Amino acid sequence: MNSVNNVYVEISVVLGRTTLPIHQLLRMGRGAVIELGTVQDEEVWILANNVPIARGEIVVKGERVAVSITSIVSSIEAGERQD
Repeated sequence: MNSVNNVYVEISVVLGRTTLPIHQLLRMGRGAVIELGTVQDEEVWILANNVPIARGEIVVKGERVAVSITSIVSSIEAGERQD
């Protein structure tokens, strides 16, 4: 069990996605806003080492932002997400 304590996993939360031309990206500066193709209360993807493992919702308490896990992703759904 001690060796498991030394394993690191990168956790990411995907809030949304968008596509834009590279010239538009290069023109963006500090404070630029990128609109995502999601709505405010839509579930987010939780990834472990870039592999979908769960869905969740954003929780804001004061100045802290967190993610509450709402469901665990099946391997079939995870495969669909990576496409």
